[in-house]
Amino acid sequence: MAEVFGLDAYSPKEIAERVNEFCVIKARLPLLTLSLLGILAGAFIGLGALVYTLVLSDPTLGFAASRLLGGLGFSLGLILVTVAGAELFTGNNLLAMAWASGRVSTGQVLRNWLVVSLANFVGAAGLALLVFLSGHGALNGGAVAETAIRIATNKAALPWSEAFFRGVLCNMLVCMAVWMALAGRSVTDKVLAIVFPISAFVAAGFEHSIANMYFFPLAMALGAPLSCADLLRNLVPVVLGNLAGGTLLVAGVYWVIYLRGTRHPVP
Repeated sequence: MAEVFGLDAYSPKEIAERVNEFCVIKARLPLLTLSLLGILAGAFIGLGALVYTLVLSDPTLGFAASRLLGGLGFSLGLILVTVAGAELFTGNNLLAMAWASGRVSTGQVLRNWLVVSLANFVGAAGLALLVFLSGHGALNGGAVAETAIRIATNKAALPWSEAFFRGVLCNMLVCMAVWMALAGRSVTDKVLAIVFPISAFVAAGFEHSIANMYFFPLAMALGAPLSCADLLRNLVPVVLGNLAGGTLLVAGVYWVIYLRGTRHPVP
């Protein structure tokens, strides 16, 4: 049995066992609790996207510096989700591990993903509306609004295959951040585990479906020539890519390494 009290980080095998236990709890959350936690997660990711946009609106920063600092700012989102507590669709792709172990049913996994993704959209789009009404885009002589519009417009122009593979790479890093955060025993441990993978995916320009649920509504409110159809054309490949990256490249690989042969019937 894993040590409960101590200072050392959990081992990778212990992380796999913890993921299974956490996923069982997540899969059984009551609908109202799950929905509210999902709304919080969407808003938290939106806050990270807000800081990212703010950093990119500074023309004095070079390309690499702005991307790296923007990624550090975006890390706020997953830090809030992990430390404060919320339900994020991309992180919850790790439920695939508990499903493969037989700890949760297919219906429980799909229910969690559907409810959480819809709630994430409500939270992210709701925050975008609040940010628009606050006049935040007028900062830096309107450069913040211009940057927000440019970010969403560039995302809308991505070809389907690029959006998909950027989604794969994004959620591979997001789920690794969640995985490593579960190794920690303190808030400091969790923050340090999150910052580097999240900064990397943002700096590299990969695609996070929940962040895009903030970027598009905000840009549309600011007057960008975008529509709900543009949002859907982006979200479909990005969501599928996020699913592939999280379920196959993280949950699936670690299940094969640490939990294969431990399948149990769903209670």
